[in-house]
Amino acid sequence: MRVEPAMTAAMNKTLPVWETLNAGDTLPPLQLPPISRLALALYCGASGDHNPIHVDTDFAKSAGVPDVFAHGMLSAAWLGRLLTNWVPQSAIRSLDVRFAAITQVGETITCTGKVTEKFEDQGQRLARLQLTTSNQDGTVKLNGEALVAWP
Repeated sequence: MRVEPAMTAAMNKTLPVWETLNAGDTLPPLQLPPISRLALALYCGASGDHNPIHVDTDFAKSAGVPDVFAHGMLSAAWLGRLLTNWVPQSAIRSLDVRFAAITQVGETITCTGKVTEKFEDQGQRLARLQLTTSNQDGTVKLNGEALVAWP
């Protein structure tokens, strides 16, 4: 198997320095392109979630919504990507999400994160993070919390 350079960089990612990490520190934001119908169709194929409410406008309208909208788990995946842009995947101990609002086609989503707590538990160094996806108007679409560990 050939490993692409971007994949190698992600696998070699290092944790931020524990000693300089503080509550209130923010993660570099993840800005996504506007949600397109193509992106939703591709996510259907990749995830196996073929619910027509995400790709069939007529079906969505018959269900009482004005148009198709993004899968909730797609938004959760973006928060996972925000985290893995910051730390190696192996450092993530938990990721919990709560859906707040529907993500519509055409919206531009930004994922943000903030360290809310830095602590030790049974000899393990941990940081708790508050995570959010929001649209271009600042409307929160997804709230999350993650726990990240340091060796």
